[in-house]
Amino acid sequence: MTSQTIFAPRHRRVLFLSVAFSCFVLSTDGWAQSERLGQTLDPVVVQSPARPPNARSTRHSSDATRAARSRQQPTISADARAPAVNPAGPVLAAPTLNLTGASTAGSRLGLTRLQTPASVEVISAETIAERGQQNILDAVTQNATGFTASPAPGNGGVSFNTRGFTGLGSVMTLYDGTQLYIGAGTVTFPFDTWSTERIEVLRGPASVMYGAGAVGGAINIVSKLPLWVPRNQAEVSLDSNMTRRIAVDSGGPVSKDVAYRITATGNMSDGWVDRDNTSNVALHAVVQIRQNEDVTWTLSTDYGDRNPSRYFGTPLINGMLNESLRFKNYNVSDSHIRYQDSWNQAKTEWQVADGISIQNTLYYLNSKRHWKDVESYAYNPATGLINRSSYIEIFHDQQQVGNRMDAKFRGHVFGMANEFLAGFDVNSINFTHTNNSPYGGSSSVNPYSFVPGVFSSPNPTVPGFGSVTNQYALFAENRLSVTEQLSLIAGIRQDEPTITRTDYATPTNSFEKSFSSTTWRAGAVYAPIKDLAFYGQYATAVDPVGGLISLSSANKNFDLATGRQIEIGVKQSFWGGRGEWTLAGYEIVKNNLLARDPNIPSLTVQVGQQSSRGVEASVGFLLDYGWRIDANIAFLRAKYDDFVQSVGGVAVNYAGNVPVNVPQTVSNIWATWAFAPNWSANAGVQIVGKTYADNANTMTRPAYNIVNAGVQWKPDLNTTVSFRVYNLFDEVYTTSGGTTQWLLGTPRTVQVAVNVTF
Repeated sequence: MTSQTIFAPRHRRVLFLSVAFSCFVLSTDGWAQSERLGQTLDPVVVQSPARPPNARSTRHSSDATRAARSRQQPTISADARAPAVNPAGPVLAAPTLNLTGASTAGSRLGLTRLQTPASVEVISAETIAERGQQNILDAVTQNATGFTASPAPGNGGVSFNTRGFTGLGSVMTLYDGTQLYIGAGTVTFPFDTWSTERIEVLRGPASVMYGAGAVGGAINIVSKLPLWVPRNQAEVSLDSNMTRRIAVDSGGPVSKDVAYRITATGNMSDGWVDRDNTSNVALHAVVQIRQNEDVTWTLSTDYGDRNPSRYFGTPLINGMLNESLRFKNYNVSDSHIRYQDSWNQAKTEWQVADGISIQNTLYYLNSKRHWKDVESYAYNPATGLINRSSYIEIFHDQQQVGNRMDAKFRGHVFGMANEFLAGFDVNSINFTHTNNSPYGGSSSVNPYSFVPGVFSSPNPTVPGFGSVTNQYALFAENRLSVTEQLSLIAGIRQDEPTITRTDYATPTNSFEKSFSSTTWRAGAVYAPIKDLAFYGQYATAVDPVGGLISLSSANKNFDLATGRQIEIGVKQSFWGGRGEWTLAGYEIVKNNLLARDPNIPSLTVQVGQQSSRGVEASVGFLLDYGWRIDANIAFLRAKYDDFVQSVGGVAVNYAGNVPVNVPQTVSNIWATWAFAPNWSANAGVQIVGKTYADNANTMTRPAYNIVNAGVQWKPDLNTTVSFRVYNLFDEVYTTSGGTTQWLLGTPRTVQVAVNVTF
């Protein structure tokens, strides 16, 4: 059974007007002058136009093309080559030094990181390639300040933690600035970095930018754009887990007004645990059309098909990890997981006049997911066997269609430079959850030698529930330059979602529920000298109680959880752009957590509170003799302020305890050395403090340090050979898990890769 997408009348009207706008823009070709602005790009920086722009283009160059230049620049350099480290050369040869570059994660106004009163980072495609980070999870956790992950097959393997808050409901994932709504705790796209131009990371509340679900932070994966000079690239690699990877990237102009980009990757692996073959394919195709000097269309499509790891963790023996079980897979022999995601976008950028621009994004997402696994393993000391339970089969069928439009105005207010943006976001999500709840079935196996068996559950797999979520949002942002040194930035957003849930198993649990939330932020940036900025900001956020589109009948009467943050910090780019550093301090308080009534432990109430405070710092240097150093560190104190839970029918308050999956210290250190002509080496260490596996803080997952290293050789200008070792010292570490089983990280893995540009 499949539910049908239903649009409320107001949503239909807004979507109709959006499509009508796009058609209107398409007809404006005759309004503009005929001459187009050309670009010539090298692997690092954007060069001057190939021919002089006309007068109108000259007036627009500082505003209209600045964002386009900053976005295209990392795309050109997204290859596996080590950067040319020349102290006297261009600063942008260091891909990690980007404080003066624009970012969309913290603002839609096109502000640089120095101009944004928030903690924003940009991880370039060149950095990702240089360090051999082939998936989104590694790229974020090994580069971004204060980020860790708690991946599991049940959450799609892309669940992040930052600033004391964990999971997809508090740390949002976006693709090209669009929120991917969480279906029953799972997001499965994007996953591969080959089609990524850059990853933008915002630490702290992001609801005023993107809506509910980002009290901890947001991760925006920005896809590659077309190239206006021909360029082709291919890469093959093989590692010690028999992971075979092939990737291709082709782009260039079709005509003087049309350019394209196509990327594709394919991976197959034997896996690092028993019986865990995996495979995936990712495709990205985009065409950019310059209708005239003022209007640009960008049409893109993405597709991902994954058969990911079916390893759900290693059971603990008497509460301890037994390393002899490290490579055993306790899932059944016929287990199956598959994720299929497709994503289509149509973007319009229109420079209406000097100081006025409009952007519109129309998109459609379709996700299909399937799990058939035995997911829970617990050691029984009485029998010496592993008891397996949770014989789970689940299907997700999710469609998301929406449109986002904003208009930007640059001018003056009482003689002060002012930038103002306003827009709307409207979407509809259709979600169907098919399952075999209550997931019956059980078996017991010897921990050391066992026959995996097959999936067998007494419960049939039938449609469980379907939901249609219609929502719209209005947002605005403003930056007022009071003086050349002082600017004030503020934003506000109003979200209005309505969820209609149809419960197929228990029709009486069907309902319709509407929410309303207003989030806002206000901040100031003071730059006493060039490239030094002090800032402060107050921001609010909301998180759904469970995913909005899979809201349960039990949670429908609860309000959205609310959060607020105060942050102060300083950022500086120095030494002629060859160095930069940031320092930030913050406090976040989140209210309306679900808790148990202390007088009636069986009753759930919404009174809990969680808070975190911390200090984060980062530094980067481009040194002489081919050296580059990048480092960051985060110190955190996260705790429950009020969190009562029922334990054996007794109310227990975990106030003062650290939330699950939250390390108190996180650090990354990277060093790159171009030690000889055409040779470079890099090494990085990821340092993660201990975490707790339960709310009572009785079970600790140990701290760990992961070292990755690599050497790159360029036998000629267009070829790069890379030799990398991941987890160099073969650390046994845990990424997530509870009190009976832990998911372990990848052991030492050796990889050889060849990248060719032509």
